[in-house]
Amino acid sequence: MQYRVCSFPCLPPRRHSQGHKGTYGTVLGIGGSRGMAGAVVLAGRAALLTGAGLVRLAVPDPILETVASYAPEYTTIPCPADNAGRFALDALKPLLSHAENCTALFLGPGLGRSDGLDQLILQFLQTISKPVVVDADALNALAATGMPPFAPPQEGNWQPIILTPHAGEFARLRNERTPPEDDQEARKSAALDFARRFGVLLVLKGHETIITNGVRLELNSTGNPGMATGGSGDVLTGMIAGMISQNFAPIVDAVRLAVYLHGLAGDIAAEQLGEESVTATAILNAIPNAFARIKHWESGAPLSSQ
Repeated sequence: MQYRVCSFPCLPPRRHSQGHKGTYGTVLGIGGSRGMAGAVVLAGRAALLTGAGLVRLAVPDPILETVASYAPEYTTIPCPADNAGRFALDALKPLLSHAENCTALFLGPGLGRSDGLDQLILQFLQTISKPVVVDADALNALAATGMPPFAPPQEGNWQPIILTPHAGEFARLRNERTPPEDDQEARKSAALDFARRFGVLLVLKGHETIITNGVRLELNSTGNPGMATGGSGDVLTGMIAGMISQNFAPIVDAVRLAVYLHGLAGDIAAEQLGEESVTATAILNAIPNAFARIKHWESGAPLSSQ
């Protein structure tokens, strides 16, 4: 398998002087459950800070007020819940209806697990045609129900299913141990094979995060060990959805830029706080500075985080 490795991003899309919130897309975020409301909030705020024009968060009805209280910039959608405060299977129909009115989606942060949820997620992903970032318990649901094939990947084409597993989630999806991070060649091979076989755009998180659609492969060069903290992946999920919502194509470049910016925001947070004190909120707060730095990038060399 031939692949290209590129560790620096393209520039972010320009904002138009006559643009409005509709110009920059609507992100629908689906996630949260009783006790895990923060995950979907982190992803929603990240989508806004990455440039999405509108963000709507669909959450189980019992946590609606909690999610709504975190930030006034996004709107919330109440959905049917089971007795444990998770999405009920009969939430499928309203979720599909709301998905018709968005530009991009994310699915998974804080969902929790149940048999009904596993079926909801599988049916949802097999029905929608919008680009969707799949993370966290939505990945575990795919692993539990049997990873289905999606549209065949082709260079430059719009890839609507973006999976963002860490090593453990990737192992469950493949039903096979993930190669260790010090064996990057084996990780590349496994990632390429998986993305090609299932027709997805894969973001395999870790040191030098891998981005591949099974044809093209990229390695990310930003980030630090301080980002190994709860909620960091939720922020990345929202950033990818926020970048895609702006109709930034090809989609692989939008994803690569979001991954780079996420790592750069983590580097800025580590500069300010030290790696030990980096939190997901600190990464969120550093996203504007990450954009400011990348906009000063000039031709030829990767942008340093220093």
